[in-house]
Amino acid sequence: MLTKVIEQTKIDHFTKWIERADKIVIVSHVSPDGDAIGSSLGLWHFLYSQDKAVNVIVPNAFPDFLKWMPGSKEILLYDRYRDFANKLIAEADVICCLDFNGLKRIDAMADAVETSSARKMMLDHHPYPDEFCDITISHPEISSTSELVFRLICRMGYFSDISKDGAECIYTGMMTDTGGFTYNSNSQEIYFIISELLSKGIDKDAIYRKVFNTYSESRLRLMGYVLSKMKVYSTYNSALISLTKEEQGNFDYIKGDSEGFVNIPLSIKNVCFTCFLREDTEKPMIKISLRSVGKFPCNKFAAEFFNGGGHLNASGGEYFGSMEEAVKVFEQGLEKYEILLKF
Repeated sequence: MLTKVIEQTKIDHFTKWIERADKIVIVSHVSPDGDAIGSSLGLWHFLYSQDKAVNVIVPNAFPDFLKWMPGSKEILLYDRYRDFANKLIAEADVICCLDFNGLKRIDAMADAVETSSARKMMLDHHPYPDEFCDITISHPEISSTSELVFRLICRMGYFSDISKDGAECIYTGMMTDTGGFTYNSNSQEIYFIISELLSKGIDKDAIYRKVFNTYSESRLRLMGYVLSKMKVYSTYNSALISLTKEEQGNFDYIKGDSEGFVNIPLSIKNVCFTCFLREDTEKPMIKISLRSVGKFPCNKFAAEFFNGGGHLNASGGEYFGSMEEAVKVFEQGLEKYEILLKF
């Protein structure tokens, strides 16, 4: 049995919305990851089974290794079909905001979502949610938004309506947002949910292969290159890897090729904190990914130095400046957090 994490009043409220709604839109954050796509498609499959007109809209493209997921071809990319997407958002009865907790996280879609007369529901697991939804279901203690989608559907009384396709999407989101269940995944209830998803006929081993073992040759060569210039800060039990726009071009970089790179240095003995700096190919900025093990607060580090946030062991941010400047900021952060980085 699962703990009743979500408040019953919010379950009841959302259930009434869905019963009365004709047009539903699901939106998620910019540069969608496995949890964003998994949770969105997991909810999409369920709502579709209830004979609802439902659309998933995301700000921009998502990685190729997620495009096998059932329903992924139905996802609308806002940056390619803005006018049509705006029409859907404006005409929606309900907008489900998944895996983000502030309008700035949906980039150019923010105005359309904010001004829509639709009822809005947030389902998310990141701390400190903004107040822009009528129903806010925010649980940072939960491993992933995909897990919250499963809990929501079950609490609404529709477990039997979760299809194999929907279960595959939910599992993918849970798996990717925990690094293959290697962090933020010590709750016994996660594995109860997995057993329930397995009862739907999913093949979790096949899902793992589709997500993690279908990369290109150029990705592996890129990985080797990035690790060859990795910097280890032994004094701070930390490591830094980086990738410029020019270096990405040298390896025929495509979206998602650097997925998971930030986790690799954590396999070094005594390293408990890692940072990956990647120059964005579309905007003049540096994307920041942070990972840690134990109690080191990635989210506080991200918020203080890189205008970001996230979870204790997995966070991100942005830096508007050069790669050299971003490295200096990271090193300044290490000096300030030295005590917390000591074993």
